[in-house]
Amino acid sequence: MTDPLKTCGPRRAADGDRYKWTALTNTTAAVFMSALDGSIVLIALPAIFRGVHLDPLAPGNIAYLLWMIMGYRLVQAVLVVTVGRLGDMYGRVRIYNSGFAVFTFASVLLSFDPFDGGHGAMWLIAWRVVQAVGGSMLTANSAAILTDAFPEEQRGFALGINQVAGLGGMFIGLVAGGLLSAWDWRAVFWVNVPVGVFFTLWAYRTLRETGKRGGGRIDWWGNITFAVGLSAVLIAVTFGLQPYGGHTMGWSNPLVDVLIAGGLVLLAAFVVIENRVAAPMIQLSLFRLRAFTFGNLAGLAISIGRGGMQFVLIIWLQGIWLPLHGYDYGDTPLWAGIFMLPLTAGFLAAGPVSGYLSDRLGSRGLATGGALLFGASFLGLMLLPIDFSYWIFAVLIAVNGIASGMFASPNSSSIMGSVPAKLRGVASGMRATFQNSGTAISIGVFFSLMIAGLASSLPHTLTSGLQQQGVPAHVAAQVGGLPPVSSLFAAQLGVNPVQHLLQPSGTLTHLTVAQQHALTGREFFPNLISGPFHSGLVIVFAFGAALAFLAALASLLRGAGTGRAVKAPGPREAVTGATAAQPDGSTRG
Repeated sequence: MTDPLKTCGPRRAADGDRYKWTALTNTTAAVFMSALDGSIVLIALPAIFRGVHLDPLAPGNIAYLLWMIMGYRLVQAVLVVTVGRLGDMYGRVRIYNSGFAVFTFASVLLSFDPFDGGHGAMWLIAWRVVQAVGGSMLTANSAAILTDAFPEEQRGFALGINQVAGLGGMFIGLVAGGLLSAWDWRAVFWVNVPVGVFFTLWAYRTLRETGKRGGGRIDWWGNITFAVGLSAVLIAVTFGLQPYGGHTMGWSNPLVDVLIAGGLVLLAAFVVIENRVAAPMIQLSLFRLRAFTFGNLAGLAISIGRGGMQFVLIIWLQGIWLPLHGYDYGDTPLWAGIFMLPLTAGFLAAGPVSGYLSDRLGSRGLATGGALLFGASFLGLMLLPIDFSYWIFAVLIAVNGIASGMFASPNSSSIMGSVPAKLRGVASGMRATFQNSGTAISIGVFFSLMIAGLASSLPHTLTSGLQQQGVPAHVAAQVGGLPPVSSLFAAQLGVNPVQHLLQPSGTLTHLTVAQQHALTGREFFPNLISGPFHSGLVIVFAFGAALAFLAALASLLRGAGTGRAVKAPGPREAVTGATAAQPDGSTRG
């Protein structure tokens, strides 16, 4: 008879091996869905605006567009630390499972918008916020669940797969949004429902708590000051992009100044509170770990560059390059997503490989090399002409995707491997906060730089171009005075702003047939905007390259030691911020 004591060990090992792959599959699907919904709406906005009968160029409607894009990222940036802490206290799997249910429920209600116009837009924005709450619960705890489930020598590979799924979902969402919205705009939300129901039930049946719980209390003052402070700063970015008082942007708006100043004061108060309470929302002592601190700083810089580049490339393709190459404005959102596939392919190819290699070679070299390559791709894009040869463009964005993959997995592994097991949930939330804040901030930073580049020459270029086609001077001046942000969003929404603005006034009927065809055709507006747009491109890509090289420097400074992660701080250490960190605070280079 077989001795049960001899078979117990192998059986337990087999169960553990099977569980880690179950955890990887479920959490990968979760972060993929969460990231997909961060971008699927971006490419589907033209169909959504038509579906709820919103004029994209009407005054005030830019705000709806901005909140549909940024609201989801803002909520995720604010909540991931809090729900990561809740996972540490009450169980990462419990919070994660609840997140799947919330995410799926919100997806159902998003697809049943009962209103039109502004009310319809507000319904979508509100339920996108709820959906982002569920997505935050998934994102904050998925990396912690994997770190608990996988042994150290496989952790980089597992986190790499998870990161690839998340960032890959961001880019795949662009294509999926175009395909689904061509059928029905509600389909961009329907796609979540069957997947969400299946994986919610599967998560409840199969996932189990394998990490330590910290217990403790909720740090209410810390949560309030952090959430309100960060929200105020990100909301100020949204208002800063909108025209104000005759200015092309709203950075001179007193409300923006108040929100930024108030947000920074609250964030400063948050730091003071976290150093004084016995059970802080986050462990500021983690920032004494070099791998944790410099890894998050590098991740923030890369996420700002990556998020901003994504929006700029979409506008470049949809508003200029595709119309110049014979594509109708209404078809440009779908084709922009398709032509950006090399970016996704490069990332999907490099992400898992770099995660596998980071387990063997260490994180620092791979992450630093990825950041340097990321910056080099920005310099290459900066040198492209507006009407570029596609194969050169495809190679450059593929290199950018490879660089992102080289950086993401090792950087995440280094961050998560440097913290004690008890704090992996909050550490995962802090890492996600840096990433999501970077994506949200990138929209404001890159669009502001682009608009600044356009504002100096676009009004004169647009006015004189219209007059050359026979448009009366007063009408041409009125159209030329359109805020540059409106022209950018018109391009993003697949709308020819010249035709859109001239038709209601009846100006087109007084022009010759040749002039009408020229103004409403595919090439007039792209040719007109290409010069000012290229000036803006040079500015934003130079800024993106600078961010990438700063990320490389931060990555290099993470340390090259192989010490073990810091132990969990005790009550006294939580107050004073002292830790038992190794000198460099890293686990593997």
